[in-house]
Amino acid sequence: MFRPLPLYIGLRYTRAKRRNHFISFISLTSILGLTLGVAVLIVVLAVMSGFDRELQSRILGMVSQAEVTEEGGLKDWQRVVDVAQKTRGVVGAAPYVQLQGLLSHQGLVSGALVSGISPDLEGRVSVLPEHMVSGQIESLQAGQFNIVLGYGVARKLGLALGDRVALVLPEASIGPAGVLPRFKRFTVTGVFRVGAEVDDLIAYIALEDARKLARSGERVHGVRLKVDDLLKARVIAERVAAQLQASTEAGLYQTGDWTRTYGNLFQAVKLERTMMGLLLMLIVAVAAFNIVSSLIMMVTDKKADIAILRTLGASPRTIMGVFIVQGSFIGFVGTAAGAILGIVIALNITESIRWLESSLNLSLFRQYFVNYLPSELRWEHVITVIASALVMSFFATLYPALRASKIQPAEALRHE
Repeated sequence: MFRPLPLYIGLRYTRAKRRNHFISFISLTSILGLTLGVAVLIVVLAVMSGFDRELQSRILGMVSQAEVTEEGGLKDWQRVVDVAQKTRGVVGAAPYVQLQGLLSHQGLVSGALVSGISPDLEGRVSVLPEHMVSGQIESLQAGQFNIVLGYGVARKLGLALGDRVALVLPEASIGPAGVLPRFKRFTVTGVFRVGAEVDDLIAYIALEDARKLARSGERVHGVRLKVDDLLKARVIAERVAAQLQASTEAGLYQTGDWTRTYGNLFQAVKLERTMMGLLLMLIVAVAAFNIVSSLIMMVTDKKADIAILRTLGASPRTIMGVFIVQGSFIGFVGTAAGAILGIVIALNITESIRWLESSLNLSLFRQYFVNYLPSELRWEHVITVIASALVMSFFATLYPALRASKIQPAEALRHE
């Protein structure tokens, strides 16, 4: 049976009992260090990816991922919606009218971004229907002047279903009593909560009611788009605008996307995840380079064996290969164990933390925008961590192996 000599001897050394038990302890420490480092890195990256996913689904699920607008507003917005729905990359499209104002109730005031929406179409572009804690968005019917508030706004103003709230617009109207601010009273018919900053900023009213307040006639401010790839939101919006422009000569369509409003936030999350990964990779590096110390001690312990192999005709390259195999085996075992442990923890950490909270009657994530620990295992992260650990383990074996290959038989056997 063909067995390469370096592979055979290297694996044999990993199973052999050590005369010096301290060498076995250092080798075990290297394996455990790699296991813990790889496992922690996989779990942390999974948790941060989970938070990133929640940010995207909650914040970008409520605001415009992409939009198509026209100077002066879109009059034939139904056609824009139809064209967008047929465009590759678009998941849904819905019109909107955007207003800014103050919501006032019993002397309390809160600034708000009020969006006029179509209840029938909003579910195509927003996660709003999934996060209603009371009421329904179907209550936003034309002419009824109902309003759906974010949980933070409702709590700040002390509002509940059925209460009346005044929307004050930053415009003035001239009447017999002089210049008066424009305002309209609405009835609260719903409250939503996504657990993000949009709870304190956004309110929704019926599209037709918003057009009356904005005095835009039959026009809307734009059409919101939900896309299948957030990183291509701008390209998809421009694709929709190009198709619209090709089918009409009137107007000039403009586009926007989420990177203009929330791009900095997600860039910060991405940078934080990258920096955390690099810092935790140092743990793996320290554990990998523990292999250096264990192999150097192994080389010292096996000087006589190396000298005998050299006397029997083994080349320096063969001796070098023996210790590369031994060190790489330590790195492989530690990395494999860490990968398995990390994957198992990452896949079960959400349920484990929930069980811990219920058992100890704790609420560990009350201060965050989610009330649980999210986790999303991404296999590209797992592969990157495993490959990095294996590469560092391999390079850690080179110096001890090179040192072993330079041992002279006569010098090594002199004191034996």
